[in-house]
Amino acid sequence: MTDPRNLPGADPHTGQREVDPVTGYDTTGHDWGGITELNTPFPKIVIWAMVLTFLYSVIAWVLLPAWPLGRDYTRGLLGLDQDEMAVERLREIDARRQDWLARFDGAPDFAALQGDAALIARVLPAADRLYRDSCAVCHGQEGIGGPGFPVLNDSHWLWGADPVTIAETLQVGINAGHPDTRFAQMPAFDWMSRAERQGLSDYVAALSTGEADHESAGATLFEENCLACHGERGVGGLMNGVPALTDDAVIYGQDAETVMATLRKGRQGVMPYWSDRLSIAEINLLALYVAGLSGANGGVRR
Repeated sequence: MTDPRNLPGADPHTGQREVDPVTGYDTTGHDWGGITELNTPFPKIVIWAMVLTFLYSVIAWVLLPAWPLGRDYTRGLLGLDQDEMAVERLREIDARRQDWLARFDGAPDFAALQGDAALIARVLPAADRLYRDSCAVCHGQEGIGGPGFPVLNDSHWLWGADPVTIAETLQVGINAGHPDTRFAQMPAFDWMSRAERQGLSDYVAALSTGEADHESAGATLFEENCLACHGERGVGGLMNGVPALTDDAVIYGQDAETVMATLRKGRQGVMPYWSDRLSIAEINLLALYVAGLSGANGGVRR
């Protein structure tokens, strides 16, 4: 039999426990700087919570998918499968939007679609979501572009801002793996002398400021080597994949140092094609939305 004098909180001579005069609980004999630990019973609510948690876990193990079995897992008596549930949910969402998405399939009349205010109000949230999921990471949420990625919310376009042209670009990409991809490349001018490249880069950098000297040696070099692609004095607009050089939306930058690097090394960006990831209807919807970023005729405006 245990000697009561050896129990926690008991007086070593009499074996009697010290009782806290405020709460009436025995003490454990532990004291931290005058703070005495009470020998309080474990809260029943905690015990019940532990019991209920254990019972729930047992029931869940039996009814729900729970235990991994290598590459598989136990299905549970309810036979639930989250993959199948997710696919079914996607089918339900797709079925609900087919009544309006079908109008974007094939080769739709974009002007007629834009003129249907009720339809546009209904599809705008889906179009915005599609843009943010597919395009915003490169072109920005508002289409402002960035280093290496064209601006989409202005009037200077590489291939054309109408929905039909944008849809084609989305389908085949630019410098991508699609057999019908659009192709555009800025060749390297490393065959020029450094002085010639410097003169040309200074001229190109000044085009966007309106202070370019069109009688300079750089202007002559531009006419001989760049005019065919970039247009007279770099105004662009030839819809051949080549940017205008007269605004602030140049893809890689318009300062003389960046232009110098472009002349020395060339550029060839890649726009992926989306025909293997989006349906034709989704591509047409996205094209209508992107056209609206630039205010092009037939685009969806937010």
